[in-house]
Amino acid sequence: MDKIILRIALTVIATLASTIALAGCATALKDHSLTPDERQLNIESFEYIWSTIRDKHYDPEFGGLNWQAVHDQLRPKIEQASTMSEARIVMHDMISRLNLTHFNIIPARIYENMDRPGVKGLEGGVTGIDVRVINGHALITRVEKDSPAAGAGVKTGWEIIRIGDDDIMSKLQSIAKEFENTTYKDLILVSSVTSRLTGIIGDSVAIQFLNGADQTVHLDIQLTEKKGKRYKLGHLPSFYVWIEVDTIDENIGYIALNGFFDPVYVMSAFNNAMRSFMGSDGLVIDIRGNLGGIIAMSMGMAGWLVPEKNQYLGAMYLRNNELRFVINPRSTTYTGPVAILVDGLSTSCSEIFAGGLKDLGRARLFGSRTGGAALPSTIEKLPNADGFQYAFASYRSKSGKVLEGSGVTPDEEIIPTREALLQGRDLVLEAAVAWIRSQK
Repeated sequence: MDKIILRIALTVIATLASTIALAGCATALKDHSLTPDERQLNIESFEYIWSTIRDKHYDPEFGGLNWQAVHDQLRPKIEQASTMSEARIVMHDMISRLNLTHFNIIPARIYENMDRPGVKGLEGGVTGIDVRVINGHALITRVEKDSPAAGAGVKTGWEIIRIGDDDIMSKLQSIAKEFENTTYKDLILVSSVTSRLTGIIGDSVAIQFLNGADQTVHLDIQLTEKKGKRYKLGHLPSFYVWIEVDTIDENIGYIALNGFFDPVYVMSAFNNAMRSFMGSDGLVIDIRGNLGGIIAMSMGMAGWLVPEKNQYLGAMYLRNNELRFVINPRSTTYTGPVAILVDGLSTSCSEIFAGGLKDLGRARLFGSRTGGAALPSTIEKLPNADGFQYAFASYRSKSGKVLEGSGVTPDEEIIPTREALLQGRDLVLEAAVAWIRSQK
């Protein structure tokens, strides 16, 4: 099961969003002219990607796409590519023809930076700001405690106006137009902002805010290592995993996690939390911003909530096989009301977890529609050392719904407002707590 990695590549999607926002401008990477050997490795990588999809794609008809014609059209372009950027553009072009999520090229440089410890001078630095794009405005929805942003006085509800020389609203408008008809628009919009808030640990980023009094505030915020525990799985770049456990509103359990990764760390914390919450009035599981992870972990978590045997969170469909995501109930399960918080950045495994429990009638969902990126995928290393993520199966929920391109619609749709954020309120969490209280 560890090879079933249900996720959108975190770093890649941010890189793509940044590239879109910059309208094709050069990135900070210094591209060199390729040697003959490097050109050959790129050609081999191109062929590897094409043949892998030909042989392993769950739809042998490729959605009506003439896969051989795609190869024949793009092969001359990969042969002519004189830099890595040009080569990756060709390979991205090929996989984008499928018009599906979970097909990505992860540059080798991403691995080099993310697989080393987070120390000054290396990439991976962040400000401690969490952002959502609401009605075209980049609003601060969370400021990490003890982060550089918190130290600088940044508050929830503030709007980001500029980052460096970039006018954020104009960037968001152009991106929103391009991705208007996609379920993962929120993910792209947020990534286009957060990618500009990352960089070299120890460096600073210049940000212009609109504060609660609608006054312009200019701050240079230093970048620091990300929150959480560093984790490495297979051919994924290293990333940071965290889980938060708390008791809110006197006797309601609260669990938040940013990914279904690191089973030893996350499952241990989740299991301990569930044991402590057995007598709680209700349970809130917050997976807003959770981009997915290992499906077996979500099945294990669901085992605390579903007492009946032979239940499942949905199934994935390969070319010639079906695999159900069966829930194995614990000897003792939690029987109180369960609220799950989701948003447009809840994708992949988190959608399967939330949608599956909704189908079973075991949880009520609050927030906004999930990202609609729910294809089982894996990542392999290419001959040129880049990573290649590809979907090898489709997914349908227990009710038969295809989540790819549609997402999961919550039972109560709630969009945060700037006014509430400035007051330090979380409207989605408040609604979940109110519902739990109504179940007494």
